[in-house]
Amino acid sequence: MQKSKAKSTEPAARRPYMPEYGLKPADEGQGLLPWSWARERLEHAHNYWIATSQPDGRPHVTAVWGLWLEDAFYFSAGRISRKAKNLEHNPNCVVTTESAVEAVIVEGATELISEQTDLDHISRLYKMKYTTGYPEDSNVYSVRPKTVFGFIEHEPEFSGSSTRWEFRSG
Repeated sequence: MQKSKAKSTEPAARRPYMPEYGLKPADEGQGLLPWSWARERLEHAHNYWIATSQPDGRPHVTAVWGLWLEDAFYFSAGRISRKAKNLEHNPNCVVTTESAVEAVIVEGATELISEQTDLDHISRLYKMKYTTGYPEDSNVYSVRPKTVFGFIEHEPEFSGSSTRWEFRSG
């Protein structure tokens, strides 16, 4: 969160590569979804799913509460939880919104938040959303997206609106 407060730039959008799913070209069907569509769902979801990898490679998925703020997802994990252990070993993860009808899937890497002013700010927003704060003695992480996918489940929207957004690192 110590990054520039300047307005974020729109990520590059295109169709995902899914050769067996009959996706239409980007200029057909409904067209590519705007980034605002994905951002709105990330901001307003109540529950999220986070997938991490255990040290032996097995997947681990769990539901979490969190915040989408300034192009990043923030969540907490108990310091000795399976999530925290997995993220210590491999910071890469996937975060999804709770709805598969209008799904948003974020691929990125976590970063542990340690700056107290950032933790206080995130905690205030978290408490406004959930009416409770993060559990004490938990780690707070941010996930900066590398790639985000958006899907509308029902045909014909799926084949004519599926979108992949690419974020620039830096």
